[in-house]
This record gives sequence, C-alpha cells and structure tokens, in this order.
Amino acid sequence: MAPTRVVVTGLGVTSPVGGDVPSTWESLLAGRSGVRALTEDWAADLPVRIAGRVAVEPTEVLERVKARRLDRSSQLAMVAATQAWADAGLEGTADEGGLDGDRVGVAFASGIGGVTTLLSNYDTMLEKGPRRVSPLAVPMLMPNAPAATISLMVGARAFASTPVSACASGNEAIALGLDQLRLGRADVVVVGGTEAAIHPLNIAAFANMMALSKTASGPEGGDPTTVSRPWDTARDGFVLGEGAGCLVLETEEHARARGARVYATVLGAGVTADSHDIAQPDPQGRGGTRAIARALAEGDVDPADVAHVNAHATSTPQGDVAEGLMLHATLGSHATDVVVTSTKSMTGHLLGGAGALEAVATVMALHHRVSPPTINLDEQDPRVDLDIATKARDLPLGDIVALNNSFGFGGANVAVAFGSV
Repeated sequence: MAPTRVVVTGLGVTSPVGGDVPSTWESLLAGRSGVRALTEDWAADLPVRIAGRVAVEPTEVLERVKARRLDRSSQLAMVAATQAWADAGLEGTADEGGLDGDRVGVAFASGIGGVTTLLSNYDTMLEKGPRRVSPLAVPMLMPNAPAATISLMVGARAFASTPVSACASGNEAIALGLDQLRLGRADVVVVGGTEAAIHPLNIAAFANMMALSKTASGPEGGDPTTVSRPWDTARDGFVLGEGAGCLVLETEEHARARGARVYATVLGAGVTADSHDIAQPDPQGRGGTRAIARALAEGDVDPADVAHVNAHATSTPQGDVAEGLMLHATLGSHATDVVVTSTKSMTGHLLGGAGALEAVATVMALHHRVSPPTINLDEQDPRVDLDIATKARDLPLGDIVALNNSFGFGGANVAVAFGSV
C-alpha cells in the first residue's frame, strides 16, 4: 500500500532577515545578510562579537503579559507558529476551527532550549538569593516549552513532542511529524524549530572550541555581513543566529477536504547517526549520505528529479566539504546539475531552528521555482564540486524535488525531501 501523502499547508518564520515569511523570502532572494555587530556591554570582551539577531523583536508581536511568561526561544516559536497556523487558513484552537484536537499534534524542536532563562535565573540566585528565582523558571527553560506552548495555542491533543538533536533538531521535528501523519496518529501536525542562544556563555563556548568565525570581531572590526561564507576558501567557522521556522503538515486527504492551499508535498525523510565524534562530522560524510539516501528511497525519488538542495553548509572547513561528498554519493553524476544554496550565508546558523527555517526556504523555492543565492562566495573551495547559486536562480518547471539537509553535534543527520505541486 502506498504511504499516506503529506502536504505543507502553512508557513511561518521569524529570522535575522525578516519578521515573517514574505519579508524573509524577499531578503533571501535579494541576498541580504542579517548578521550584525553585538554592541551590548556584555559582548565587549568576547572573542566573537557578531551574530544574527532576529529582524523583529518578538515582544513587538506578542502580547506583553504572554511574552513575559516565555523564554525567548518560546517567544520566537510562538511568532512563527501563529503565522503558520493562520497561513494554513486556521483560526483559534483546533476544535474552534472545526478540526478534531485529538487529531492535531505538535513536533517542535530546540537544540538548547531556554538557556537565557536558565542562566539569568542562576545569576539572580547568586546575586539576590534563591527566593528571587522566578517560579516560572522551570516551565520557561525546559526544552519542550515551545512545543507545549504551541500545543496550548492550537489545542493539539494528539501529542506535543520535542526532538533535541543539536543543529539537526528542526529538520528532525519535520521527520517526526511526517511519521506521525503516515502512522495515522494525526491529521494535522505543527512542526518546526526555534533557538535563542545569543548569550555570552554560548558564544564563548562555541568560540573556544573554534566553531565560530572570529572575523570582524577583532580590534579592526570589519563587515559582519561578509563573515558567513559557506564553501568559500576563506571560511573559518559559522555565525550564530536566532529565530524560528514553522510548517503546518497535513495528510493530503485532510487538506483537500477542507480546501486548503498546498505549497508542496513532503516525500520522505532520513534520520541517521555518524557514531564518529561528538562534534566533528565524519569527514567522508557517510552518515549524512545514508540520511539523504533514505529520504530519497522513502519518497521513491529518482535522484535525477532533484533540482535543488538547501544545504546545511554552515561555513566550517570540514562540514562544507563533507556535505559535497554526500551529494555526490547520493545523486551521482547528477550532483553537478542540481542548484545548491546555503541560506546560512545570510541568516547565520540558528542551531536547533536552522532546519525549520531552511525547510520554509526550501518549500518557498519549490513554490516559486527559484533558489535563493549563497552570498560571500568569492572563491569556491575546489574540493566542493557543486553548482552553487551565487544569485537567485530559476528552477525547472514540471515535477521537481528539493532536499533540505541538517547535521548536528553528536553525529545527528537529517534529510527531508520535498516535492513540487
């Protein structure tokens, strides 16, 4: 029996380059970076003083009382989820909108969770004593807070799950939502990922392990918008970003029955582990290769039908090369015909939110038949034999497939294959 067809009916985003899907998409196509200098006093002595802050503060969108009860990661998740729910043509809770809340689920990820709440409350305890710690600290800092908060908003009672697999988390949430729909456990699933980790401890930790680029952070400064440069020979680490991406997934039968607009289909997903190193990718990309191959196999996709890849490509020396090997191993001679891009060149790396934001960009690329560019690619690494778009590039008409790749610390690999409609 053929697997249940799953479609995308709603999209939501808050990112360093835009406060919603239209503004983010327009910025991505224009090649505008959201990376900025950190001018706060707490950043003065850090080895890295640039990051991709969201373009629109969540407190400008959410009700003040609700925002104060949420960690920043949950605030960003709520902004994206509210957009996606409305974009899918849904209002209020599931039951209020004519859906069955028992058949609506949430799979929303975070790589780190409410780290700013955790650290700020610890500082408060040290400075003012334990009685001053917020009674809301635990429900704010727990990693499943974004999923739980979204489930309350939409009245989802099927499940509220939180994949945590570092930088692959957001994409893994999409894979989990796909599985739950195909297993018949839900008709509608809100999926995505969020991260708000621009904090001195996180920046110092990533910088000390040599993961972040220190360009534009020295005494001479420099242009922060040029620092994230996937596949470029001058790349030397990623730029930390923040934000959230959200998609509403439905079984095609359910979406058609309620007359929903369909952006794309979710054809298949592959989830694997490297079992190689806690931080470094397998230099041969074997785990990622298996993830991509599984996504294609699950979706019964001919590699020749893949027209676009939104690559994980974070701008690290090893990871960018490994991903090129993965695409050649899975797509064969067709790998050099595929239009490849890394939107992290503009947004920075959203960690647990990256896969979700980039899934939205992947769906938009299919929907509008155009790939966003990779900026700052002045000299392509000769070890990466790929057709990387450096300007917005038209995609073919007809039935095409796009891949969204995510890889994370701990050896987590996730690939999701989307199809055009």
